[in-house]
Amino acid sequence: MTISCHLHPDIQNAYKVLDGQPLTRQEALDLANHIHGEDLLDLISLANKVRHRFAAPAAPACSIINAKSGRCGQNCRFCAQSAHHHTGIDTYPLLPPEKVLEAARTAYDHGVRHFGYVTSGYGYTEPTPEFLAMLETFDLLHRELPDLNLCVSIGILSRQTARMLAEHHVYRYNMNLQTSPAQYARLVADTHTIQDKLNTIAYLKEAGITNCTGGILGLGESWEDRIDMAFAIRDLDVEGSPLNILLPIPGTPLQDQPHVSPADAAKAFAIFRLVNPTKMLKFCAGRETLMKDFQALLMLSGLNSLMTGGYLTTRGRSVPEDQQLLQSLADF
Repeated sequence: MTISCHLHPDIQNAYKVLDGQPLTRQEALDLANHIHGEDLLDLISLANKVRHRFAAPAAPACSIINAKSGRCGQNCRFCAQSAHHHTGIDTYPLLPPEKVLEAARTAYDHGVRHFGYVTSGYGYTEPTPEFLAMLETFDLLHRELPDLNLCVSIGILSRQTARMLAEHHVYRYNMNLQTSPAQYARLVADTHTIQDKLNTIAYLKEAGITNCTGGILGLGESWEDRIDMAFAIRDLDVEGSPLNILLPIPGTPLQDQPHVSPADAAKAFAIFRLVNPTKMLKFCAGRETLMKDFQALLMLSGLNSLMTGGYLTTRGRSVPEDQQLLQSLADF
């Protein structure tokens, strides 16, 4: 493939991804370190081309419900729901099945077919009464909305509890690495380990549940850490990756963390696409609240899905607004 000499040499080299050749870690790091200013638009253009060639043009949007809020014993530094921090969020126990069904039906009526059920806490390595109550909720959702794809994020699992989720209609599971695995204890939490997460992903694969595994930009990580996360997720061969931009929340240890710039977010998303050409890459937290007018440009940086309707403890946009955005982006 002949590439114009006006392109930055690192971008010229990265065009090999369009021919099916993988990017190396050093090549990805070179893009992170050398591409700035007007060259960034060339990188975005390449990522969008790779998305068109290898990934679904627009994967379905998803919506989530915070089914159990706060009082979490884990010390994740970014999270408003940790009991280690004082953030003033609303806390409540597990929502009853009827409340979850109401939220799922609202999303369904707006055309959303991927619905996420999320709870705070370490997770479930044994089938506790609370875990069994969740399974009853999943059964109810399947009976009432049989073509709704149920996505679940309830923390660390064992082989047993992963298998039980598969037996109760769970289609996909969210278990984020959040950052470079080597930096997890320093940047995210030390009340559990990255190995706990990797084991959970392996158990889910064994059970036949697809995985949605991504992370957060803005935790204080380096570009090397971001590249390491992209390659770690590539090596896991998961089906999709939610990509978040940190919204620093008052009361957390990261409350004064500088915001990620739109340019750095675009560069990171584009490199993530070049490293993971075929996967679903989903723009989640930070899209509306931080990136605002840049969110369409960032979607064109190789992303092909988004989360709609709000997040766990922060607001989002309406489903119709996001559907219109996706329709408009299809022309690019």
